Amino acid sequence: MPALCRDCLTEFESGRRCPACASPRVVAHDELFSLSIAHMDCDAFYASVEKRDDPSLEGKPVIIGGGRRGVVSTACYVARIRGVRSAMPMFQALKLCPEAVIIKPRMQAYVEASCAIRAIMEELTPDIEPLSLDEAFMDLSGTQRLHGHPPATMLARLVKRMREELGLTGSIGLSHNKFLAKVASDLDKPHGFSVIGKAETGAFLHDKPVRLIWGVGASSQAALDRAGIRTFADLLRWDRTDLIARFGAMGDRLWHLARGQDRRRVSAHAPMKSISNETTFHEDTADPDLLDGHLWRMAEKVADRAKAKDLAGRVVTLKLKRANHSLLSRRTSLRDATQMADTIYRTARGLFDQVGNEGPYRLLGCGLSDLISAEAADRSGDLLDPQAAQRGKAERATDEIRARFGPDAILKGRALR
Repeated sequence: MPALCRDCLTEFESGRRCPACASPRVVAHDELFSLSIAHMDCDAFYASVEKRDDPSLEGKPVIIGGGRRGVVSTACYVARIRGVRSAMPMFQALKLCPEAVIIKPRMQAYVEASCAIRAIMEELTPDIEPLSLDEAFMDLSGTQRLHGHPPATMLARLVKRMREELGLTGSIGLSHNKFLAKVASDLDKPHGFSVIGKAETGAFLHDKPVRLIWGVGASSQAALDRAGIRTFADLLRWDRTDLIARFGAMGDRLWHLARGQDRRRVSAHAPMKSISNETTFHEDTADPDLLDGHLWRMAEKVADRAKAKDLAGRVVTLKLKRANHSLLSRRTSLRDATQMADTIYRTARGLFDQVGNEGPYRLLGCGLSDLISAEAADRSGDLLDPQAAQRGKAERATDEIRARFGPDAILKGRALR
């Protein structure tokens, strides 16, 4: 059985220890040197960057997030052992781990670390599909001749370099498609290297819960539960037509994934699907002026990102979280795609007015989706709002002034609320 030492990168026949350096960090699999689709997921990325940059944090439980009113962005493995999880309310995390060190996110530091990791990846293959700052798919098909080693060895070299050069660790999942590679990367975290081969796919998935499927959240899980689908074996009992009739396009995807089939290619130019911004308040609030000011600032941030990427969106989304953590989400489609803060704000404000007085709220968010090129945006105007065109010209002029003199050169009154 082909085997690889993850420490010295020696390739050899199966054994519990490396014959060259005696390391027990060995990965062995019948298809180890023939698979080429990988998913790399950094281990507790934000927290790992903080511990790398501040050695006094070593061995301590670290939580990245806002104050007591916020939510957990991520937590180191010391905190995770105590039950702390991403997206958990901070007050709940501190009940589980009161001695945790709370650190506000330093996004610039994380972006810089992510870019350094990406640079190492690009030495392996141009086919990289990032999912976030700390994880990405890679297709290393056809790279063995270039590097003189199979993809598995180059992936082990990637995480070895990350550890030695950047002080960060990651886990590798290696398989024959994206779905299984992502599943594999989570099997042995942290510092993991897991393989799912073609021959074992059916047996591996058979008794696994369907929540392994990326994108199956709480609502999708509830819908599957109601249909009696809890494992991949349950999925296999359904006909394809019945799954599609019950779940639409998701049903067709489930039918294929139940059989370990995923035809999606690793795309280095996967399009952005949405742009959003949200904030968690230090104190729950129902103050209409305060909420309105936050909504305008979010619309501006969403618009600025859309303009920077030359994109526009047809769907505006409003997100609200009540004091009891229940979530309200509203969305509406526009006649024309937009990238204008004024349009995004007025649409989101209309959605907010439809919700009514259901506060106080602890979180407010605004987003733009169904994105297209900005060339076709904001063309026809609004016959019901004759002032819209004038406001649009004013916003473009404001953008030009801010580009020259800085983001605070011009502020709207509502932005100061």
